[in-house]
Amino acid sequence: KCLSDAGFFVDIADISGKHTMRSLIERVVTLQGVAQNLPRTCTSLMDATSCFFPQYIINQIHTPLFILNSAYDKVQINLSVAPASADPYGFWSACKKNHAHCNADEMTVLQGLRNQVLKAVGSFSMSRQNGLFINSCFTHCQSESQTTWFAENSPALGNTRIAVAVGDWFFDRSAFKARDCAYPCDKTCHHSN
Repeated sequence: KCLSDAGFFVDIADISGKHTMRSLIERVVTLQGVAQNLPRTCTSLMDATSCFFPQYIINQIHTPLFILNSAYDKVQINLSVAPASADPYGFWSACKKNHAHCNADEMTVLQGLRNQVLKAVGSFSMSRQNGLFINSCFTHCQSESQTTWFAENSPALGNTRIAVAVGDWFFDRSAFKARDCAYPCDKTCHHSN
């Protein structure tokens, strides 16, 4: 079994319409020469760069997988949605530093990110062997800190904290699969700024 924490970066256009993250991933695939190590079931249908994105390969993974991710992952926002190359004048700076400073247009873009993440995990979540915890916290990595992993006030979906959800899935006590409502509904979040 495998736990994926904050690694679900979707292939999306940034605020300038370019695919900045795709360009970065393409360089990684080339530099590391990993194309031949990606599943042929994917590379026979699309390019190796696409096969590096979870949304295109996730349904071909046979290992039981639990995805722990924020629908508003801070790193994805900074690298994919509003990278410096797409925002040379820094109009998104305040929003990227603190989501409370995002204006209505920026929040619309971020809701679009959430929608893309939820769409990408749609069929994956149908498998009985997989688990899912997608919350609406502005953060990145939620399993590495006790505060977000298992504290009394750690993020929860349906009153189930992250560690309990993962543990129940791992030990086959239940197949936890939950998606949070859109920001700002979740009051259990530990937002990182």
